[in-house]
Amino acid sequence: MSTKLRAAIIGSTGYGGVELIRLLLTHPHVEITSVISSSSAGTPIADGYPHLNQIMTDLLDGIDVDQIRQKADVVFIAAPHGVAVELAPKLIDAGLKVIDISGDFRLKSGDVYEKWYKHKPADPAYVAKAVYGLSEVFADEVRGAELISNPGCFPTATLLGLIPLVNSGWAELSSIIIDSKSGVSGAGRGLSLSSHYSEINENFLAYKVNKHQHTPEIEQTLSRVAGEDVTVTFTTHLVPMTRGILSTMYVTLKEKHTEDEILELFRQYYEGRRFVRIRPKGKYPATKEVWGSNYCDIGVSLDERTGRLTVISVIDNVVKGAAGQAVQNLNLMMGWDEGAGLAFSPVYP
Repeated sequence: MSTKLRAAIIGSTGYGGVELIRLLLTHPHVEITSVISSSSAGTPIADGYPHLNQIMTDLLDGIDVDQIRQKADVVFIAAPHGVAVELAPKLIDAGLKVIDISGDFRLKSGDVYEKWYKHKPADPAYVAKAVYGLSEVFADEVRGAELISNPGCFPTATLLGLIPLVNSGWAELSSIIIDSKSGVSGAGRGLSLSSHYSEINENFLAYKVNKHQHTPEIEQTLSRVAGEDVTVTFTTHLVPMTRGILSTMYVTLKEKHTEDEILELFRQYYEGRRFVRIRPKGKYPATKEVWGSNYCDIGVSLDERTGRLTVISVIDNVVKGAAGQAVQNLNLMMGWDEGAGLAFSPVYP
C-alpha cells in the first residue's frame, strides 16, 4: 500500500495543471491519484497533451467532491478564477488540504476582489483562513496550513524583488514603478486574438494598463510588509516567447546606500532560501536563465545621480509563477524538504 500523499489536480488540461503533473510525477512523496477537467472528463489526459503518452494513461475525471475526497489528501485547483470560490470551501469541509493557484483567495477584501476580478468573492471565513503562499516570505504561515492561496505570476516576480527594500524601510513607498513583461503562456491555453501567432510574433505590446488584476495583490502584500498603505504604478507587457517573466522595478531610496550595501541586504534577506539567486554586482538576469525551473533570479543597479534603484527579477511564469511555487508550498505545508520535486536546473539553451 502506498504511503505517499495522494494528490488531485483540478484544471489538469490548462498550462498550470499540466505543469503540476510534470512536477508531481517525479515528486518523492506524492502520488497523483486524480486528474480532473470539467470540459474533458472521460478522455485520456494524453489526448490533449501527447507529450504524456506512455507516461500518464489516466482518464480525466469530472468534478465530484465525494469522489475527490475518496481519492485524494490534497487538492490543487488550477482552474480559472471563480471555480475555487465555490469549490475550495467544500473540499476544506471534506477534510482535504487545498492549494489554489487562481486568484480567488489572494485578496482579503471581497469588494476589492469583485472590483478587479468581476466575480462574486469567496466566503469571508475561508478567505480569512487562506494563507498567502509567497514561499520565501511567509513560509512559517504556510507550514501546517489547510488552504493556501498561491501568488500570481507577476506578483511573485515583483514582490521577491521589492520586499527586502520595503521590509528594511529603505524604499520610498510613494513612487514604486513596476514594468513587467510576460511570455504568452501566462494568458493560458484558451484561444484569443492577442495570442494568435500572427498577432504576437514580432510584436510587443502593453496590456491591461493600470487595470491588471495583480495590482491589488502586489499592493496588499507590500502594505502588509511595510505596515502602511502602499500603492504602485504597474504596467504589464506581452512578449513573443512561451515562458518567462522579467520585471523591472524602479525604487527611490529614502537615504543614501551603496550598491554593495543593497546587494548585501538582498543576500541576507534570502539567506538559506535556495530558489532565490542574487546576481553579483553588474550582472543582471535573463528569462532564459530560469527557464523550466523554480528559481527567481534578481539583479540590482543603483543610479547614484538620482538615488534611484533599478531591480530586475526573472522567473518562469509557469513554474515559480504557478505550479512550482504550489509544489514548494506543499512541501512547506507537509514539513518536507522545501526543494522536494523541484531540485532540477533550468533548461538551457
